[in-house]
Amino acid sequence: MNPTAAMLRDDCFALFQTGIAAADPQAAIKTHLKMLDGRLQIGNERIGNWRKIHIVAFGKAAGAMASAARKLIAPALLAEPGLVVTTYDNASLIEGLEVIGAGHPLPDTRGLTAAKKIADRVNRAAKNELVLALISGGGSAMLPYPVDGVSLDDKVATTRLLLASGADIDQINCVRKHLSQIKGGGLARLAAPADLHALILSDVLGDDLSAIASGPTVADPTTFADAIAVLKQKEVLEQVPSAVKAYLEQGAKGLKAETAKPGDPVFNSVSQTLIGSNSVSLDAVIKSAEQLAYLPQIYSRRLCGEARQVAIDLVRHAKTLFERGLRQTTAVIAGGETTVTVLGKGKGGRNQEMALAFALAAERLGLPDAWAFLSGGTDGRDGPTEAAGGVVDSRTLSKIRAASMAPEAALENNDSYTALQAADDLIMTGATGTNVADLQILLLHPFPHKNPSGEHHV
Repeated sequence: MNPTAAMLRDDCFALFQTGIAAADPQAAIKTHLKMLDGRLQIGNERIGNWRKIHIVAFGKAAGAMASAARKLIAPALLAEPGLVVTTYDNASLIEGLEVIGAGHPLPDTRGLTAAKKIADRVNRAAKNELVLALISGGGSAMLPYPVDGVSLDDKVATTRLLLASGADIDQINCVRKHLSQIKGGGLARLAAPADLHALILSDVLGDDLSAIASGPTVADPTTFADAIAVLKQKEVLEQVPSAVKAYLEQGAKGLKAETAKPGDPVFNSVSQTLIGSNSVSLDAVIKSAEQLAYLPQIYSRRLCGEARQVAIDLVRHAKTLFERGLRQTTAVIAGGETTVTVLGKGKGGRNQEMALAFALAAERLGLPDAWAFLSGGTDGRDGPTEAAGGVVDSRTLSKIRAASMAPEAALENNDSYTALQAADDLIMTGATGTNVADLQILLLHPFPHKNPSGEHHV
């Protein structure tokens, strides 16, 4: 690999790490909580005279958020050991907190037990007390508390069908809210008459608070009819467990209680603060790119769609930049969350699929070889794999083929993990303790030229 290609790959990873660091949950908590004359101040305005404060945290960043909050709040105000529910790879012992590992992206029985514990703790909070909910991405899957008549297995099967169908996060959450006792404002109902304030680290495009962790503290504007429409659109309504279909249909007829809606008096004592997001991480990447002498360009702050099609569109955009006469090293930056419609039997995630699809499209469309592309999840986990994503360049496909694999076949089989592993192009960060969706970083070097052998160099 030539020195410039190596530099581009190294810079991709450095910029990705900058984006992760900008979503540091402990730093965000410290910015938004402080003690003032023995009372807790949240943000710049809310100061409460609460007798007790109950900490409940759930999501991929729950441990770090709860640990920081516990250290900032006066011990005399803490009601009892706080409850933390996070992924197994983020779970660790934290003084003064009960930490429970739970399944993600598919719920499991540990998550069900944890959800019941949190529901019980919040329900016991009294008037003039505060439930401090620390919420981050992944919390929806980790707190499965099915409605009566729907089992955990039913919810798992439904979630699996939605994930495989290519449903986006809003569609998945719409269905999950209507099968849950906690999501869709359910936690807010349980907390009454206590006050509830949520500090939220967003992993959702546009930072819609009703979508993050399926909005347990936020009014839900969606309906049973919307949930049924999602299942119909994704052609899985007849495949979901009969108990799920029956419950949703009964709800649509008004025979089951709807989720908490805007205007419900329960929200009079509920408030929330967004403390971090994908957009904040994107801004940090832009600043860092400038410091590395790249010309930053935002491609999208709400990247969505099928991962492989998004990759093709991005290659076309890069090719246009070259054709117009690239004059400066350029960083094309995006953030969001794509989807994958799983038709094959391979292993991978949306970021790995996008990286492999980008390499294939770059070859097919003749993108000059002066590039490197990274797509990664800020949580360090892409799909059901231990990789955060992939980083590819013009040498990726030749390395895969040298390992006796056909990258085209791997993509068709949704086996991007195996292909990128063969090329040593997986991103392995380990669990990062945060989650603000995905980042895409495409670095382009100007003035590619050919040597006499016909190979591109920079």
